[in-house]
Amino acid sequence: MRSALLFITLIGVLAYSPARAEQPLGSDLNGLLAYAREHNPELSANRYEATAALQRSDTADALPDPVLRTEFMDITKRGTTGPNLLPGQSGGGTRYLLMQSVPWFGKRDLQREVASAQVAQADGRVAATWSELAGRIKTTYVMHYYANASERLALETMSLLDSLESIAQTRYANGLGTQQDVIRVQVEKTMLRSELIALQEEGHHAYARLNALLSRPANAPLADPQQLPAMPPAAKLDEDALLERLRAQNPQLRIAEADSLTAEKRRDLAYKDRYPGFILGVAPTQTGSTVKQWDMMVEFNIPLQQSARRSKESEAEAQLFASDARKQAVLDKTQFELTVNLAALESARQTESLIATRLLPQAELTYQSGLAGYETGKVEFATLIDAQKQILKAKQQQLQAQTDMRLRLADIETLLGDSL
Repeated sequence: MRSALLFITLIGVLAYSPARAEQPLGSDLNGLLAYAREHNPELSANRYEATAALQRSDTADALPDPVLRTEFMDITKRGTTGPNLLPGQSGGGTRYLLMQSVPWFGKRDLQREVASAQVAQADGRVAATWSELAGRIKTTYVMHYYANASERLALETMSLLDSLESIAQTRYANGLGTQQDVIRVQVEKTMLRSELIALQEEGHHAYARLNALLSRPANAPLADPQQLPAMPPAAKLDEDALLERLRAQNPQLRIAEADSLTAEKRRDLAYKDRYPGFILGVAPTQTGSTVKQWDMMVEFNIPLQQSARRSKESEAEAQLFASDARKQAVLDKTQFELTVNLAALESARQTESLIATRLLPQAELTYQSGLAGYETGKVEFATLIDAQKQILKAKQQQLQAQTDMRLRLADIETLLGDSL
């Protein structure tokens, strides 16, 4: 019975416990992106503008409001009475004229298509704003991690130098080493402290920049980044596939395409101005309490101002050519940037692999060999310090290569408007 109760209690605890503790803001990239998506004011402004564009598109093809005109005819009954403005009581009756303006055939469809293209532009601006914001957050997060990791690496090296200083002082006290060895390691520690100050400043700048991107006070609390974003598998970095995705998804290209479509439809609307618009009307006339007379009317404008019309058509054509040229320029620029970033990412990946598999193991082996030789008096202290500096340099280069890979990945994802 007691075992059964313990089992039920355990099940209850598991059922009401959270699956995982919520990550503090700043510790992982996804949490930062989710916070920015909800709180960034620039992104919110673009969303509202997209909503406004959608609302405008709903009525883009609506007819203008009709006009009702009321005419009181012969209100003095040829001068025999005073003015009478009661409907149906004037001498000539009361005439009602209801008029509706109607554009030439096809104009309303074009107006709706222009509005739809403007909605696509607004949606593209939302996507572009988010893509650029996410890219800046990814870049700043990586730089924040780099500063923190570099600081940790410097502190590890400082601990190693402390050990070397202890060894040098022991050897000097026993008459086996020189005072220069102790001074040399102390100089290295001082130089490392100077690097730590610069790294802490760099980390503070990244910290403040992240908060600014999140629309938070510069000193608002942020957890230290725990790890770099994962790299996608090599299959997702195929250049041809990414170029195809770029042409389909790049936010700036989407805006340029929507702008080109807007210019095209406005050009078509300009050509529609060659044809007249109409005003249709119906006019019942009330005499007394009855309506016995009905009239109809049609009115249209005559497009005789040919020079003005041709100028508008030429302007619309020029705007279309400009939009198409801008679209091609955006395509050329983004394709070039994607190719450059892919090449740089691959270069950083190869560098990181070389450091991890060859340079770093060789530097550590050299240091261990030098340490053993120094303790037996076979190796000079300067050689040991140089070996230690090679380890630090290799680890810094490895961290830099890992950082460069993520920075290039962030640039690629910004170009694609999506994560890989």
